Amino acid sequence: MSAVTEPAAASATPTRPTEPSKAKVTLTWITLVVIFGGAAWLSNAKWSEITDVFTEGWRYLGLMGEGLFQNPFSEPWSGYWTLAFERMMESVYMAWIGTMIGAVISIPFGFLAARNVSGPVTVQITRAFLNLIRAIPELVFAIIIMLPVFGFGPVAGTVALGVGAVGTLGKLTAEALEGIDPGPVEAARASGAKGLPVLRWAYWSQVLPEVVAFWLYRFEVNIRASAVLGIIGAGGVGQLLGQLFGQREWEQIGITLAVVIVVTLIVDAISGAIRHRIIAGSGQHVSSKEKAEANL
Repeated sequence: MSAVTEPAAASATPTRPTEPSKAKVTLTWITLVVIFGGAAWLSNAKWSEITDVFTEGWRYLGLMGEGLFQNPFSEPWSGYWTLAFERMMESVYMAWIGTMIGAVISIPFGFLAARNVSGPVTVQITRAFLNLIRAIPELVFAIIIMLPVFGFGPVAGTVALGVGAVGTLGKLTAEALEGIDPGPVEAARASGAKGLPVLRWAYWSQVLPEVVAFWLYRFEVNIRASAVLGIIGAGGVGQLLGQLFGQREWEQIGITLAVVIVVTLIVDAISGAIRHRIIAGSGQHVSSKEKAEANL
């Protein structure tokens, strides 16, 4: 009888995986620090005077705060509050109309820039045009084109905001169109629909809620941009602030800035709530009992 030998299990010692090298990450951080330090040094900023923010800054805040603690119903303070509110609402009107101008113009550009709608040549040309518009700030549009044509006032600022919005809204609309469900498009074409009906009911109906949310967000951006345009004479609250800073009217500056902050926060809150409702829906909770009753 031959002896049966069982093979001995080899005791393999597990090897620890090699730790990945951190040299690339370290070099990246060193490069970023060097670039940031070089930029700070080349800016020729007076870094030694940064402490003045905690001394002179508080003094100017105190001067601006004096106007806020005056009786708003007495003269001349009531006139200051009224003027600041009127100019701020002018900026809101400029932002709204400018957004509507940009929204309407951006719709055809969005379709032309979408890869699943237009041909490759049309897409490249349209996207290059939209990139060019986005690369030029609204301030440049207002100074070079709008102010010479429309003169000083809110019209020039409104048109500049509208033209500046075309680049961003057109790009976002094209990206939304490229992300649609192709099923409705195929169904519409299979039923014999062609051309504009397909674009309207198969493409546009799918992206409309998302695009409207983009419009509302751009409206918020245009409110801030309108204040900057006003400094060069394009109307709105920025024009008033430019005049007040030139005259060193600190009390009235404080009142105007308070109105700007409050109105901007209110508009942002309303716009944000609308955008959330559009994207997420009503969000109403449906109980299991209501679901059961609905299925009966």
